[in-house]
Amino acid sequence: MTTAVLSEEAAGLAIESACRDLRLPTIRDVAGPLADQATRDRLTYRTYLAEVLDAEVEDRDARRRERRITEAHFPRLKRLSEFDRGAAPSVNPAGLATLATCAWIDAGEPVVLLGDSGTGKSHLLIGLGVAACEQGRRVRYVTAAALVNELAEAADERTLSRVIGRYGRLDLLCLDELAYLHLDLRGAEFLFQVLTEREERASVAVASNAPFSEWGQTFADSRLAAAVVDRLTFKAHIIETGSESYRLRLSRDVKGAARES
Repeated sequence: MTTAVLSEEAAGLAIESACRDLRLPTIRDVAGPLADQATRDRLTYRTYLAEVLDAEVEDRDARRRERRITEAHFPRLKRLSEFDRGAAPSVNPAGLATLATCAWIDAGEPVVLLGDSGTGKSHLLIGLGVAACEQGRRVRYVTAAALVNELAEAADERTLSRVIGRYGRLDLLCLDELAYLHLDLRGAEFLFQVLTEREERASVAVASNAPFSEWGQTFADSRLAAAVVDRLTFKAHIIETGSESYRLRLSRDVKGAARES
């Protein structure tokens, strides 16, 4: 069979059209420049094809990571590498490096961050979530109060099981500000259902400013509080960030420096 030889212009148009039909936007953008580079470097057809396909795969991975981060609803973007150890000197950097691998998510293990306000808990919580997103995992960040409100509305609309199922399918649930506010019995039971849905199967990372001994003051039922603690501490990685606020300490240092000057 005889194949007509396309001109450079016609070949470019054909590639663009095919990439549009096949939804390959990166190949459409890089095919021409990489072809010119392949000609200069005298690459084989196979090598050129491999480079074009590799560019498409890398770009898709990057877009998937960005989409995961957007879908997680982080209030701000924080990474573990940006964590200032001065905020919590007691935090073991080797332990953070281990958590950054996300192997604990594969094992379905929880992470609990305990410490006073301003000690870096939310930074670490978001950083763990972002690390998971960058590995292509499904993550959701939510405060305990917001989650309980969402579950209560779902119950009123008779969609509670669907919403709990959606939270159960996440690879990682990042639950912030647990034990900040008192939860009534109904809200606490809803939260317990989500944790039970994920128990020993899918990871939960929690940040709280209250030690476990005070969680009973948050939940209306002490037995329910004990059950929540039990689920969040079994095989858990527990990180204590301390009691001195980094922001307060920084503010004092700035004021002290100003007086000295």
